Amino acid sequence: MRDFQVLGARAPRLDAPAKSTGQAKYADDLTMSGMLHGALLQSPIAHGKILNIDTSKARKLKGVRAVVTAREAGLVKYGVSPARYDETLYCHEKVRYVGDEIAAVAAVDLETALEAVELIKVDYEELPAVFDMFEAMKEGAPQLHAEFPGNVTAEVHQEFGETGALMAQCDLVVDHTFLSKRQDAAFIEPHSCLAVFDLQGKLTLHTSTQVPHYVMRTVAMVLRIPVGDVRVIKPCVGGGFGPKSEATPLEMSACLLSKVTGRPVRMNYTREQVFLHSRARHQFYAEMSLGVKKDGTMLALRNKAVLDGGAYTSFGIATVYYSGSLLGGPYRLQAMKYDGWRAYTNKPACGAQRGHGGVAHRACFEQLLDKTADELGIDPVEMRLKNVMVAGQATINELNMSSLGMKECIEAVRDGSDWKNKKGKLPKGKGIGSACGFFVSGAGYPIYRSDTYHSTVVIKVAEDGGTVTVLTGSAEIGQGSDTMLAMIAAETLGIPLECVRVLSGDTEYSVDLGAYSSRQTLMTGHAAKEAAESVRRQIAEVLSVHMGCDAAHITFRNGNVLFRGGPGDFEKLRQGYIKEHRGWTDPPGGDYLTFREAARLAFLEKGTLVGTGKYKPPRLGGAYKGAAVGTSPAYGCSAQVVEVSVDLETGQVSVDNMTDAHDCGLAINLTSVEGQMQGSLSMGLGECLFEEVKFDSRGRIINASLGEYKIPTALDMPNVKSIVVESNEPNGPYGAKEVGEGAIMPTIPAILNAIYDATGVRINELPVTAERLYMAMKEKEKKP
Repeated sequence: MRDFQVLGARAPRLDAPAKSTGQAKYADDLTMSGMLHGALLQSPIAHGKILNIDTSKARKLKGVRAVVTAREAGLVKYGVSPARYDETLYCHEKVRYVGDEIAAVAAVDLETALEAVELIKVDYEELPAVFDMFEAMKEGAPQLHAEFPGNVTAEVHQEFGETGALMAQCDLVVDHTFLSKRQDAAFIEPHSCLAVFDLQGKLTLHTSTQVPHYVMRTVAMVLRIPVGDVRVIKPCVGGGFGPKSEATPLEMSACLLSKVTGRPVRMNYTREQVFLHSRARHQFYAEMSLGVKKDGTMLALRNKAVLDGGAYTSFGIATVYYSGSLLGGPYRLQAMKYDGWRAYTNKPACGAQRGHGGVAHRACFEQLLDKTADELGIDPVEMRLKNVMVAGQATINELNMSSLGMKECIEAVRDGSDWKNKKGKLPKGKGIGSACGFFVSGAGYPIYRSDTYHSTVVIKVAEDGGTVTVLTGSAEIGQGSDTMLAMIAAETLGIPLECVRVLSGDTEYSVDLGAYSSRQTLMTGHAAKEAAESVRRQIAEVLSVHMGCDAAHITFRNGNVLFRGGPGDFEKLRQGYIKEHRGWTDPPGGDYLTFREAARLAFLEKGTLVGTGKYKPPRLGGAYKGAAVGTSPAYGCSAQVVEVSVDLETGQVSVDNMTDAHDCGLAINLTSVEGQMQGSLSMGLGECLFEEVKFDSRGRIINASLGEYKIPTALDMPNVKSIVVESNEPNGPYGAKEVGEGAIMPTIPAILNAIYDATGVRINELPVTAERLYMAMKEKEKKP
């Protein structure tokens, strides 16, 4: 039975006062004396050779302080995965998409910098371009990278078990195809950064990022600076959702321009440039076949994927692996075969976005599951319950479910939505659908090959014992990680939450791989807990000597110290503290020695109290190629039931109700958990019904604004019932694991299954616009 003082409560966010009063500082709010402004020259064509770059007129413009191209930047290749470093800071031989970076300018103001960009003359030899992923892989298609023939960034071929033999034994094999569209993360804050070299040649980069550590390493590598001379500081961030999980040309350009000029340089993306940089959701095509017994038992799955990756690899290798590996659960399968390809096209590069690699293929599979249940005459919720995995089991591809409240989640949404009284009983045009999903609680391995700790945390106690400071390189990007770490520290030290402050997002504080793959609660949380335990142990050791009590019998609770469960005889210690603080107006009182008094005593004997913590996962995964992708110390899971109304005259879909259950292991901050669940549902709803990045015939984005790229507003969101399931993850701090990404997995298929229930039409292409659904309903009417 849990007995927490701080955890499991509804704690206010640490950053709420600053953000709600407008005092929070984002990268674009930062200024420095003598600061210059930077701007980028980007390719106006989708594919072409660079014949010549003439910067002479730009350099002569009054107010311009520097112009840099590949000549100044060098040709160090970089990317996300070292296996596919295929980018240089600036193009030097050819451009590969509209928006590819060619040069950068620093000037006294932004207007001058933009004018200088216009003065740079580039001569191109335009080349044939390819914008379709299937066309890109055909023989004779225009080639983007000579080292990757056939425009294939990566391909995956995996089989677990005897898929063909098991398919032959099945009573029913059902097929399904699915096509999603490229999407943008649509975070409110465009990328922004400010770079400055100091007089000792040390670089400090303030940037809107999810991954200060990886940005530090990439900047150092590309600009050939010792990594110890690079400091990355993340100010407040206005959303990330994945596309801010890698170093950008914007950041590296600001750093290079600062190095060349000796002045601070600030650079921002416009909203259009956010779309051009992209690194957001791929377009996915899926073909699947599910083999089952007539009682609904799943036996085997065949899965084929083709991904449109754009012009560069980014996270693409991991993405194409995730599209297969994350279908290993949360249902029992005896065999699974996966073939995946990621294609280069002359469009902006795609990367990681919430639910990385798993969202579209989960949508296809959950539709396929419903389709199969329909053919068998089985309730789709009951079919899920029949096949669901439980804690202690491993997937066919060796992912270990150390905790898994999937069954509890399904039952919770079934009962919470009144499924049994609605399924099959709603009027025409009304529908109800269900779906499930799961996701990692942090990637099992870092992006670069290393035995590095994934998180380290330092905790320091003020000399008076009254304030505890958590120092971490982790990235608070709006998801509440600072508050989570403060709560873990407070719980471990037995002090009120208001006694803890968190300093985060700075590579000088500690090593932390950042906010991606839903890793910070489990991984950074572990490191914070260990650091707090170190501080607690040091204080207890000092107290044990003064009180004549074994340190093992000293506990800390609610800001007090207990000796063998009682107050102990501490009067001499209290008097010593009061004498030290004559004239102070807040002397300690009460029947127990306070943490403040105990920590002060420890300081007097040991000096500044500092505790350090660290975390990296144990070795995970099997021996097969690609086994590292999809591994995690733990997995969160979700189930959802969605109700929709469809206007049968127009095809317009309204989502009426959503019931969502998520297993987060332990809800450290219940309000934040619910917020993450609801945010995931909102993003999933938008991707299902509205969102698509559109291109013209020349590869130019035609809806690169939040006016034209439609995302859900408060008016589009239905009533949401959020149900938190706690399975007590043994590998998580206090039993906690992810909630940030797993909750998006069931949203799209639950909506699609509800639309089918309302109309009898199974839509397998996103987004489900009114026109697409209307035409599908008309086609259905034509069939006998």
